[in-house]
Amino acid sequence: MLDVGKWPVFALLPPEELRLIRQACVFGSAANEALYVTVNDEVFALGTNCSGCLGLGDLQSTIEPRRIDVLCGKKIVSLSYGTGPHVVIATADGEVFAWGHNGYSQLGNGTTNHGLTPAQVSTNLLNKRVTEVACGSHHTIALTTDGEVFAWGYNNSGQVGSGSTANQPTPRRVSSCLQNKVVVNIACGQLCSMAVLDNGETYGWGYNCNGQLGLGNNGNQQTPCRIAALQGVNIIQVACGYAHTLALTDEGFIYAWGANSYGQLGTGNKSNQAVPTLINTDKERMVEVAACHTSHTSAAKTQSGQVLMWGQCRGQAVACPHLTHFASTDDVFACFATPAVTWHLLTVDGDDYLTVAQSLKREFDSPDISDLKFLVDGKCIHVHKALLKIRCEHFRVLLNETDEESIEIHQFSYLVYRAFLEYLYTDTINLPPEDAIGLLDLATFYRETRLKRLCQETIKRGISEENAITLLSAAVKYEARR
Repeated sequence: MLDVGKWPVFALLPPEELRLIRQACVFGSAANEALYVTVNDEVFALGTNCSGCLGLGDLQSTIEPRRIDVLCGKKIVSLSYGTGPHVVIATADGEVFAWGHNGYSQLGNGTTNHGLTPAQVSTNLLNKRVTEVACGSHHTIALTTDGEVFAWGYNNSGQVGSGSTANQPTPRRVSSCLQNKVVVNIACGQLCSMAVLDNGETYGWGYNCNGQLGLGNNGNQQTPCRIAALQGVNIIQVACGYAHTLALTDEGFIYAWGANSYGQLGTGNKSNQAVPTLINTDKERMVEVAACHTSHTSAAKTQSGQVLMWGQCRGQAVACPHLTHFASTDDVFACFATPAVTWHLLTVDGDDYLTVAQSLKREFDSPDISDLKFLVDGKCIHVHKALLKIRCEHFRVLLNETDEESIEIHQFSYLVYRAFLEYLYTDTINLPPEDAIGLLDLATFYRETRLKRLCQETIKRGISEENAITLLSAAVKYEARR
């Protein structure tokens, strides 16, 4: 099941329909259009349908999902969208389909007529297998299995890479400096295009007035140019915001360049950078960078699953990477980007990778592989002896002295004791301040200093006129610091 609950456009879907979603994309000027794919490979669309971007054959908005018959069974592997909006997908068979706004031939069909239904993009691509697509505001680029890049659509700044500024009505191979090179990753800003080669080199072309091509100047480029400042640095992924670019290295570092009026480069200031600048995340190895051409928001994910965000975040300018409690970079865009669209196609993988922390959280109170249960107020809590020994000195002593598979607890309530055990699995507590008083009592009893501090912070944040006396009494009893 794909969790799309953070996107309001899905709010009216019944639970039984939400459970079937395995891929989804939210787009549009107000995040008011969406496509999703079910486990049965059926494709549905809903929303305002601007320029026919839902691919339903008409211009009617729909608050309820409608099926896009021509795409059912196509197995979408990549999806991107422009600001028209136009939508482009690549299928598992390497085919490309496009629909929606076409004022600049961004659908690649040789016309400027809007496309109300998905149509295959065939010119120069029929004998190619496309694996990835990326859209700028009104242009499209596609990556093939041979490492070739094709581009079409709006070209006022050279973003199609053809050597001119004439719009490109059908797919054209981007050659020039990319001739005989193998591209492995692509991305688009509003009016620029980026490509990463198999040797880690990065090339950019198109609009560059904010330095988003990373070339050390502000001149537009009509053909791909290598970012010389990254010489010797092996880039493995690039992501483009509205007018800024993020790049991830094979060693887990992040470089950023381009527009920075919202702090989207993460440099601690709001000065544009025309050359790649190493970002100080002060964290571990990074494994993903995220940005979207519709916004000035940036995000990244660490090897252990921590998610950072910076840039324009719900109207605030966050100039340094900020640690969040999100599980994915997608959550950053759902909750803090403007508009709150998806930065890539949301997909549930059959063998979706979980971090150690996520795996432990999932196994808490699960009877499947637990080897110990606590009985509290007549209810069971399923846990793992090894983890309790590792995480808590009290349990290290207790469980070394007993082989019991069931232990009864009388001095604490079920709610409090379950919160304590869950803390050992997640390092967090999820209790209202009134109940945190009981957990504070337990933390004091078990000499869990960090847990005691978390309880104190929870109580402090939750003080109100209604509970002030109760909470103050607890603070005094447990010697809480001011």
